Formats: sequence, structure tokens, C-alpha cells
Amino acid sequence: MPPASRTSTSRTPTGTTYSGGGWLPHGYRFDAHSHAEGQLVYAAAGALATTTTHGTWVAPANRVTWTPPGFAHSHRFYGRTDVRLLAVPTSLCEVLAARPGVFAVSPLVREALIALTDDREFRPGAYERLRAVVIDELAETPEQSLHLPEPHDDRLRAVTGLLHTDPGRSATLAELGRAVGASERTLSRLFHSELGMGFHRWRTILRIHHALVHLADGRSVTETAVECGWSNPSSLIEAFTEVVGQTPGRYQAELRDGPHTGGAGDGRVSRQP
Repeated sequence: MPPASRTSTSRTPTGTTYSGGGWLPHGYRFDAHSHAEGQLVYAAAGALATTTTHGTWVAPANRVTWTPPGFAHSHRFYGRTDVRLLAVPTSLCEVLAARPGVFAVSPLVREALIALTDDREFRPGAYERLRAVVIDELAETPEQSLHLPEPHDDRLRAVTGLLHTDPGRSATLAELGRAVGASERTLSRLFHSELGMGFHRWRTILRIHHALVHLADGRSVTETAVECGWSNPSSLIEAFTEVVGQTPGRYQAELRDGPHTGGAGDGRVSRQP
């Protein structure tokens, strides 16, 4: 539950769906839970990671996470985060993806999400109309995923476990295979068949996840590059910009200053009409 003095909730057989906004400290967690309604979670400043049995998604301030009804999930927040929670009634969920994901946030969607989760009064029907605009926009937006899928095969789980423990590890897939007793060819096939991407792409996404955390902790780009396995800062900047959509420097600036100066106050979740 968010640390807030006021909340807007929908109580359902699978849990409580919260709507509103508030500031959360670095490292704050929402433990695993589910709800019968859908939910959009947006970090207007900061970043968040959403984890389900399908893997982990990371969303900085240019993306919003979507969790459909019934999916067990947890959240962790990086940097001081201006988190915005928007419940989506089940009657409106069918136009969005049937599985969790991350979507790009246009300027229109951003301002609408902030307005919907600020502590303000709406004229009758205005809240529902603005929420419908957000859903319509996201329904037409391609996913911009920082998704890190997790495997089921024991051999692949052993390899990804080694990399989770040390994302900066520079071992080749063949070397990792020898460590877990599997051939490079078998592991390469499993990465594509189970995770939908090659080994190098999966490891890059893993390293980006860790880079987001290191940068939120105030580490420099150089320190982050070394600790996460890039040969130099330029390689980190190139990979980070391609995956996240902004440079590490811009990401840190938005964590520090926030791209939006308004919003809900400390420890407050604003009320949905």
C-alpha cells in the first residue's frame, strides 16, 4: 500500500486497486499483489521496475507500465519517485494488451496521467473522458519494452542466474555453458525459443536494468559502465540511449530535478472521483 494519507481504491476479490499520486523514497517496494482491475503505473520523476512471473519491466519517466487484471506483480522504485497510479475498469481493459507491458508516454498521455492523479476536482464525467483519452492513446502506441524475460529451462536458468549475480561478467555463452554443463548451441537455441531474443540482447537488457539502478544511486556514467560490464562509457551511452530512449545524463538529470515541477505532495495519494 502506498504511504499516503488519502487513497482512492477499488476493493475486489483479488485485492485493492489504488489510484492517485505521491512521492516515494528510493528503494520503496510494493510487495507481490494482484487486482481484478487493470492498472497503469507511471513515474513522473524517477523510475520503477515491475516484476511478474513473465519477467521484469523497467520504466523511466518516458514510459508507463501496464498490468492487466489478475496478474500477480510487484513494484520497486528507483530514485525519489513521483509515482502515479491509475486504475482501469475491466470494461476498458480489453483494448489494451492482455499481458503486462510498457508503453511510450507521449506529452499528451503524460499530462493526462498527471491530471488524473493530481488532487483536483473534476466536473461530472470529465474524469472518465480524460481517462478514455489515455486508454485510446495507449491502444495505438507500440510497446517500448525494457522487458527482461526469465526462463523455465533449468540449464538456461543456471546461466541467467550467473549473470544476475554478476551482470558485468564478460564470459562468452560458450564459457557460461561449460560452467553449467550445456553446449553453446543448445543455450543459443533456448535463448531464442524461450526468451525471444539472443544471448547478447538479453545480457544488454539485464545490464541496462542494473545501470538504471546505479545511476539512480548517484553513480557516475563511468562507474556504472565499469560495474555493469561495458568496456567504456561511450558503449554504455550508446546502449542506454538505444534501449531507454534518452542518455544516461538526461536520465540522471530527470531523477534529480524531475521533468515535472507540479504534482502530488510528499506522502500523498490524490483522490479519484
